[in-house]
Amino acid sequence: MRRYNLIIILIVIACIAQIQCTNTKEMTIDVYETSENGNALTHLTDFKPAEKSLTIQLNTEQKFQEILGFGGSFTEASASLLNKLGPENRKKILEAYFSEEGANYSLTRTHIASCDFSLSNYTYAKVADDVEMKHFTIEDDKMDLIPMIVDAQKISKEGFKIIASPWTAPPWMKDNNSYVGGKLLPKYNDAFSLYFSKYLTAYKNEGINIWGVTVINEPHGNGNNWESTLFSPKEMTDFVQNYLGPKLEKDGWADINILGYDQNRAGLKEWVDEMYRDEKSSKYFAGTAIHWYESTYDYFPDALQHAHQKAPNKYLIETEGCVDSEIPKWRDDAWYWKKEATDWGWDWASEKDKHLHPKYAPVNRYATDIIGCLNNHVNAWIDWNMVLDTQGGPNWFKNWCVAPVIVDPNKDEVYFTPLYYVMAHFSKFMRPGAIKIGCEINHKELMATAVQNTDGSIVIALFNPTEEKYSININLNKEVKKISIDAKALQTIVLN
Repeated sequence: MRRYNLIIILIVIACIAQIQCTNTKEMTIDVYETSENGNALTHLTDFKPAEKSLTIQLNTEQKFQEILGFGGSFTEASASLLNKLGPENRKKILEAYFSEEGANYSLTRTHIASCDFSLSNYTYAKVADDVEMKHFTIEDDKMDLIPMIVDAQKISKEGFKIIASPWTAPPWMKDNNSYVGGKLLPKYNDAFSLYFSKYLTAYKNEGINIWGVTVINEPHGNGNNWESTLFSPKEMTDFVQNYLGPKLEKDGWADINILGYDQNRAGLKEWVDEMYRDEKSSKYFAGTAIHWYESTYDYFPDALQHAHQKAPNKYLIETEGCVDSEIPKWRDDAWYWKKEATDWGWDWASEKDKHLHPKYAPVNRYATDIIGCLNNHVNAWIDWNMVLDTQGGPNWFKNWCVAPVIVDPNKDEVYFTPLYYVMAHFSKFMRPGAIKIGCEINHKELMATAVQNTDGSIVIALFNPTEEKYSININLNKEVKKISIDAKALQTIVLN
């Protein structure tokens, strides 16, 4: 009996020791940096103190929005370029975006029929007045676009969600019978709703499940330059409430997330006020889609806050942003850190809006916007084209833009720009299901945000656009971690 009691006592002592050891286990920290001085998602282990310092205060008790994910867009332009590369480089790019070792994209977008980053104009409803969609076909997507998505799915271990957006209704459904501009004729509300349902079915038959749709890309139009269909807030809300929502529900697509708006944030208030005017109008909207093209530096926090307060339980998703109206710089990392890029507003914005479009550093614009969005209730952030060529295309309208990965298909060469690493700082470490938590930084020029993943890890994104290096104190539950960040650098800090 004495021997038995001794064994019990020893077991209890061992358990207590184990509990004490667990409770005193030190928090680990991993830091990854992309910087002007050459770091590219580099794992840092040596931190030298700087003359200047600041503090990041974390609060896990403060909980905000759930993170849906980060990623880029499948376009015909990107897919066609991948098909022009050798198999090794094609695979390299897809793995860089979708593997766990790469950026591990978790939320993506694609276009329903053609957009400006298509090789030509096309629709899935090619026969006029085919209101029953008997001749509906996605054949145009089977050469480039669908194979890119399917191959990405094979690489992605956890999978990724897809949001699909039409740039235009089929031309014959519109009052101007054109791909560009015009409005949907009311007599075709049912036919356009069926068009969405047919698309969802056709893609599912290709092994591609669509998570959500937007009603139309950029309902204000784009200056009548490329594919578009105009909607007012009331017209889109009525269409979703009375036609699209009921049709998808009837056809077995009730789980498809319908997102309204899908354009710049400055117009958010009038759109969410209309979309969520009452219970009936709100019913079929899962959330609001937004773009960033209103300004090269302002992420419109007041508009984002209003949208959240109007509908706290609805999603806010950035569905498109890119360095637009710019030909990419080939293998010139320094350019992406300098205030040299311009956008459409640099040349064409009205005088009253010119101040919103100064030259900017592409890295700064991405990092500032993503962090600013996360700090103002945005659930997800999607980049535009994943791959473009050295001209910034192909694009049937010659609307040149920049992508995180640039290729020269003639030489079978690939360039991962600093923007690829900026996106990876968020997509790789802030995973779906993470919760935005309290994060305060005592500095006006540096920006920070933080989330807690489902595995308990805390991830901080810290951006330093200044010319100064800083020592950083990270406070969490009275425990302080000390690191440093270089001048002109973006860091992801992982606490376990």
